[in-house]
Amino acid sequence: QVQLVESGGGLVQAGGSLRLSCAASGSIFSINAMGWYRQAPGKQRELVTTITNGGNTNYADSVKGRFTISRDDAKKTVFLQMNSLKPEDTAVYYCNALLHNEMGYRNYWGQGTQVTVSS
Repeated sequence: QVQLVESGGGLVQAGGSLRLSCAASGSIFSINAMGWYRQAPGKQRELVTTITNGGNTNYADSVKGRFTISRDDAKKTVFLQMNSLKPEDTAVYYCNALLHNEMGYRNYWGQGTQVTVSS
């Protein structure tokens, strides 16, 4: 059974920073892309950023220049450094990973971590 466990969410003032982590565990042969999505109240879940196993990154326009994704393959962990946070960044942040295991290639989601930015 694969698990993605996020940590690092919380309450921060506008202009502040937070660092999210997401650790994968369980039966994993390899990890392809990993990423972060977010869902604000009353809105659809949206892509924030992704990183491939080759290190290629992709960011939503709304977070470019403020957020940075990175990964530690040895620890099966992906990070999201969020700087210059804005109230509109308030959302539940979900970790996502495309993994290869005995089930084949599958997408997995974490349980989500709340990020609240006060003005």
